[in-house]
Amino acid sequence: MKYPPGKTMVIALGGSVIHPEHIDVKLIRDLRRTLRRFFRSHRFVLVVGGGRLARVFQDAAHRAGRVRDEDKDWLGIHATRMNAHLLRTVFRDVADPVVIDKRHRLKKLSHPLTIGSGWRPGWSTDYVAAVLASDFGAKEVVIAGKPAFVYSADPHQVKRARPIPELSWRKYRRMIPKKWSPGMHAPVDPVAARFAERHGIRAVILDGRNLKNFENFLKGKEFEGTVIK
Repeated sequence: MKYPPGKTMVIALGGSVIHPEHIDVKLIRDLRRTLRRFFRSHRFVLVVGGGRLARVFQDAAHRAGRVRDEDKDWLGIHATRMNAHLLRTVFRDVADPVVIDKRHRLKKLSHPLTIGSGWRPGWSTDYVAAVLASDFGAKEVVIAGKPAFVYSADPHQVKRARPIPELSWRKYRRMIPKKWSPGMHAPVDPVAARFAERHGIRAVILDGRNLKNFENFLKGKEFEGTVIK
């Protein structure tokens, strides 16, 4: 499918994309090269997840004793901040030196690239990305994670699950749980989905590891993914 992306692009980059089991240095290097091709025409906000780092700390806390969801969430948030500072360091020559770790940390985008992290318990990086899209006037948020599409069912459990290229927020929200929990696996979590629907923000779901496909999307060419609107 084709989709005309806006000039301000907010991307929720899944932590499991850049930090699955080990930090994927090659992917980060390739991402840097890909984004640099568009810095003259676009501004990017990159909100990064916690990935393996978050799971390691959350699992350790769970094994050591009883842990509340809020505390697990805080561990995940600090993991996102570590990953965010990694990316800000890699993009140092073009990135805003300030990492957006809470709302209104920055009033405007003054660099080709701005990095964001998690904010507070109950708010995933999907939600943070949707809020920043609203704040900075972006018409969509790109969810660059591991699922390449929204599927009709969990493709890991249902062999006949089919990719859905386009659907409404109402239909999508009927397909996912109503409540957010730390570590939830959904293309867009329920809190972010409600916010995006309420504020008229679209979501583009694509595989964050497939940078050629991502580049096609940025150029307005045919790409593989799902648009929720």
